[in-house]
Amino acid sequence: QVQLVESGGGLVLPGGSLRLSCAASGVIFSQNHMGWYRQTPGKQRELVATLTTDGRTGYPDSVKGRFTISRDNAKKVVYLQMKSLRPEDTAVYYCNIVPSYLASGWGPGTQVRISS
Repeated sequence: QVQLVESGGGLVLPGGSLRLSCAASGVIFSQNHMGWYRQTPGKQRELVATLTTDGRTGYPDSVKGRFTISRDNAKKVVYLQMKSLRPEDTAVYYCNIVPSYLASGWGPGTQVRISS
């Protein structure tokens, strides 16, 4: 059974930073591309960071240069370092395998709120 538990969210001032963590179990971690997604009410879940099994990363223009994804295969943890945060980054953030249609479930997510 796949379990994903995200943590590290919170309330941050614009321009601030956060580091999110995602602990994974029940998934062959090292053999899956992993990603961070985010969702706001009424909108579809958006992929904001991808890390492939061979170490390549990918980001949409909206977060490029501000977000950095990394992973620790031994610990089965995926990280998302976020800096220069903006109010439009406010969302619930989830981690999962990429592409998402292969995912068998989602964790609870972690709320990130950027506000002054």
